[in-house]
Amino acid sequence: MLTTIAAAQLPALGALLAAGALAKVRTAMNESEPNALSRLGPAALVVDHWRVPALLGCAAGEVILLVGLMATGHSLFRWGAATFFAVSTYVLWELRRRRPDVGCGCFGEVSAIPVGLRSLGRTMVLTAMSVGTVWAPPVPGWTMVAGLTWSQLPAVAGGLLLLAALSPEIEEAAARLRHRAPCEQRPLDPATALSRLRSSAAWRSHERLLSSTDPVDSWRELCWRFFVYPGHSHAGAPADVVFAIYLSGRHPAVRVAMVDAAGRPIEIGPLQESIPVSA
Repeated sequence: MLTTIAAAQLPALGALLAAGALAKVRTAMNESEPNALSRLGPAALVVDHWRVPALLGCAAGEVILLVGLMATGHSLFRWGAATFFAVSTYVLWELRRRRPDVGCGCFGEVSAIPVGLRSLGRTMVLTAMSVGTVWAPPVPGWTMVAGLTWSQLPAVAGGLLLLAALSPEIEEAAARLRHRAPCEQRPLDPATALSRLRSSAAWRSHERLLSSTDPVDSWRELCWRFFVYPGHSHAGAPADVVFAIYLSGRHPAVRVAMVDAAGRPIEIGPLQESIPVSA
């Protein structure tokens, strides 16, 4: 039973690798706006002139794994896929910690949504799927795809549905089809962003540090809305508490940082690392 489930995950892995590689190549070759790649991992982790090669290199790695998995049954490619997704999980964790404004870039520009738990969960599931294929019969993946049985179809469908549930890109793609414009160009009422902020965990955990629940300043940068509140640090020193709300998705990312009157960070947080101008 477990062997059947493991073998049935090869089509799902192949579909994700193919979609990821094609989307990265399309994004690298048709950059929609200047510096768009600076908001996508892994391009965001390197200097400007290496961003396109980094994205294309990642796509090339996915193509190699895809061809190896589909054309052969060698365990080298199956362990390679497991290693690739395990490393991807670590990279996404670092992006979420150090560059919270950056998307994973897993599917090109549509993955500009800040890395969240769903994206991390997806790479963890893909890692587990890849490890499971090591114990599948050592036959080329295309023969498994061509010879799928009715008993394997539920496992394939279950894997694809789980990956779809962990993919925020589906919501972003639907929003783009609805609005016909990227997040950075869509109008959004500041009151809506404020409502999202006040329902977030970041607001609840910092509300006691605020001197007033009315913002003293607010502005928008691309797909982020910022709100500044007067308050104090954990040590009691006067401070401005700055919240940043991502303007897309049902459960948007919310970041927070504290700065003094001169704009210097009081507590080192992800906001200053990722958007120094705002801080």
